Amino acid sequence: MLEWDDLKYFLAFARAGSMQAAAKALGVNQSTVQRRLAEFEERIDRRLVERHRGGYRLTDLGRELQPAAEAVEASVAAFEHRLAACDNGVTGTVRVTCGTILANRLQRTPLIDLFHKRNPGLRVELIISDREFDLPKEADIALRGGEPQDDALVGRKIAEAPWAVYASRAYVERHGRPECPADIERHLVVDCVAKHPGAQWLRSVAPRATIVSRADNHPGLILAVRSGAGLAALLAFQGDGESDLVRVIDNIDLVTPYYLLMHRDMQQTPRVRAFADFVTAEIKCFRAMVSGEARVPTDSLSPNLGNQAG
Repeated sequence: MLEWDDLKYFLAFARAGSMQAAAKALGVNQSTVQRRLAEFEERIDRRLVERHRGGYRLTDLGRELQPAAEAVEASVAAFEHRLAACDNGVTGTVRVTCGTILANRLQRTPLIDLFHKRNPGLRVELIISDREFDLPKEADIALRGGEPQDDALVGRKIAEAPWAVYASRAYVERHGRPECPADIERHLVVDCVAKHPGAQWLRSVAPRATIVSRADNHPGLILAVRSGAGLAALLAFQGDGESDLVRVIDNIDLVTPYYLLMHRDMQQTPRVRAFADFVTAEIKCFRAMVSGEARVPTDSLSPNLGNQAG
């Protein structure tokens, strides 16, 4: 009889292409992967993996069976999603993921504390990463910028985050401040090679500006601007959260929509629904947090929590 664990080890190797990488993906040691694959081959009396110079590779049969194993994986995941959706208890953990900068801003507000107060049987586990986590495998809910690309995800737009051009105070003292986008050509800029709407906008309005630094992630971009290297376009809630940065050009006609997203199979799960409903009830506060307002409005918050907002 086949076991799902057998297919997990087989798929991990098929995708990673090596025993070591498969072991890392599964969180086990390499000898465990080799042993489990050998046991699987013995059970089905077929060779799925063969040695070659420098390592291992799938046999022709292994390559032929990989799509069928992936179909089984998808069916098991769908079963797990449906099973979780049948949980009628409003207790447990809600895993909420969002990017580093937004998480920092969220944690400065009383919103998570307020959610806990209204839902004493639930706890929020905030998963902070700029990587897009797989819902619901790695998280239950995502607060994510950009238009959703996965048809399996549902939710609602909670806000539009504006962009602006920022510089450090030291840079402004040395080089002055641009008054409009056309002035950027005469300034130094910090580029971002990662997928970054602000960097793309800068390249479009100032293609001949001098690039003095390049970053491959948002924290690196912020550090370069804070150091005084040059200008960069940043999300308003991102730039305004840095005390040593100044907004030098506002209203650059660039916004990023932010969504609350969940997998369609999980949208009626009580604990997931509870957080989604909470965001809807406090939408003014979430909208202010994402749109970059200096202070999250507290008129709808509990009196003993509202004075913590900032």
